[in-house]
Amino acid sequence: MVNYKDLGLVNTREMFKKAIAGGYAIPAFNFNNMEQLQAIIKAAAEEKSPVILQVSKGARNYANATLLRYMAEGAVEYAKELGWANPQIVLHLDHGDSFELCKSCIDSGFSSVMIDGSHLPYEENVALTKKVVDYAHQYDVTVEGELGVLAGVEDEVSSDHHTYTDPEEVIDFATRTGCDSLAISIGTSHGAYKFTPAQCTRNAEGKLVPPPLAFDVLDAVMEKLPGFPIVLHGSSSVPQEEVDTINMFGGKLPDAIGIPEEQLRKAAKSAVCKINIDSDSRLAMTAAVRRVFAEKPAEFDPRKYLGPARDNMEKLYRHKIVNVLGSAGKAE
Repeated sequence: MVNYKDLGLVNTREMFKKAIAGGYAIPAFNFNNMEQLQAIIKAAAEEKSPVILQVSKGARNYANATLLRYMAEGAVEYAKELGWANPQIVLHLDHGDSFELCKSCIDSGFSSVMIDGSHLPYEENVALTKKVVDYAHQYDVTVEGELGVLAGVEDEVSSDHHTYTDPEEVIDFATRTGCDSLAISIGTSHGAYKFTPAQCTRNAEGKLVPPPLAFDVLDAVMEKLPGFPIVLHGSSSVPQEEVDTINMFGGKLPDAIGIPEEQLRKAAKSAVCKINIDSDSRLAMTAAVRRVFAEKPAEFDPRKYLGPARDNMEKLYRHKIVNVLGSAGKAE
């Protein structure tokens, strides 16, 4: 058993309480490799922003569970090297799909886990989430549950349709499960294709304009659970400059579209205190790598293309922290 506190990590409880009171959201950035982790920590440390390092089941398998534990511990020490005296870093399991996976993560040093039973019948979702909560809370690990289903694809998680969260269920779910935060569905989606062209309009330049999020659902949830931490998944904005770079240098991402940042800013000022971002960093990394390969086709030193990729991701993370989520300076 590895306790996250011994790794220098924190859970989300106080972090979320401060975010709700302060009208900002905590960035939850997914990572799979060293370059992503370096970029996240450098951006968070230099902007003094609390941060959640998210790892999916697939990412954990890719990185190796043992290596991941030491990467998290190293991330805390790296943040201190950068001058962040008291790092506020969470290691979080994203979309845990079983009690066994959540338990394994808790036992190996995660400070927060998500159990996603949203695809199950309601009572089964309640029972599974409560089982995870009962185990996690023994070790002061926080738990995120989910109500509603997001469309799109992310690692092992996929659905071809949205099911908006039913506000009438949230009080019962939160009370019976004891979860610490709740992911809801208000129209965000996983992946780089969050909406089909048929769901969008086009502006004068022919660019897709996505439909608005269902803020009425969010408002109803907040009315039922005032002050309760709400989470948005599938909240990448899919920066068009990165998509354009990828397509310019041989990629094929036609009509990739994300969530407009002004809608995320609006959500961050409400009870939404955690906003998940994954696809944006994948796009930033891929765009930088494709540019190097196109402009320097003889290059074969990984540092020469992964270095620019890391720098591009750091720029993206800083932008999200400062200009979208409002979390800069909240973890001095």
